[in-house]
Amino acid sequence: MTDFFTMQPGETAAPLPSGPVLCTGTAGMRRIHRFFLWAYDEAPGLVRSAADGDTARAAYVGEVLGNFDKVLHIHHEGEDLLMYPQMKDRAPACALHIGQMLEQHRQVTQRLGSIEPVRLRWMETADAETGRELAERYEDLKAVLNVHLRREVTEVMPVVDRILTEKEMQEAAQHGIDQLDKKFLVGYLGMVLATNPPQDRREMFKEIPPPVRVAYRLFGRRMYRKQYETLFPGRPVPETL
Repeated sequence: MTDFFTMQPGETAAPLPSGPVLCTGTAGMRRIHRFFLWAYDEAPGLVRSAADGDTARAAYVGEVLGNFDKVLHIHHEGEDLLMYPQMKDRAPACALHIGQMLEQHRQVTQRLGSIEPVRLRWMETADAETGRELAERYEDLKAVLNVHLRREVTEVMPVVDRILTEKEMQEAAQHGIDQLDKKFLVGYLGMVLATNPPQDRREMFKEIPPPVRVAYRLFGRRMYRKQYETLFPGRPVPETL
């Protein structure tokens, strides 16, 4: 089976600077991108799972999707502030790729902005027409993400591994953590872990601060299972840690 993060015909990697690998950004980016790929592959179907007029289901699904959207926006914001400016300064030969990635970020931001009012309206009304529009908007977003999430990993991240230190990469990741409610993070950690292969799951869990690991084991895992069972009734809950 071909790995998703494989360059497609016509795609080329950014020029790789000389020097040693300084951080493990590529591995971390693959892990969070797998979560986004899963989330937005499921998003249109989740919208369609609410029957016309079922406001309780629409409100629940809409809140979950809104959380996905928030995490995605903050993730890109952190890259725009703490990854791409540094790459522009330290790897100027990569200007073309940087421009392409930032343009894809702009396209994602534009789509998230168009989704939000439709999602909020659907959460209140659960009417079929608004649901169809929302599902279509998520399909459109998914198409952009399927290109961007692959190309960022295959074309850009090998350069980032050579121009950002591990401390700088951790600061970029911390940008998102600092802006999200900790209880929310602990519950959603299960989804991120479950969308990654077992070895990546274990490596990722080791990198999480000890208090978060304890909180996840105490109640985050149960939150994840309950949320998954509510979103996807009848489906087996994917394994996590």
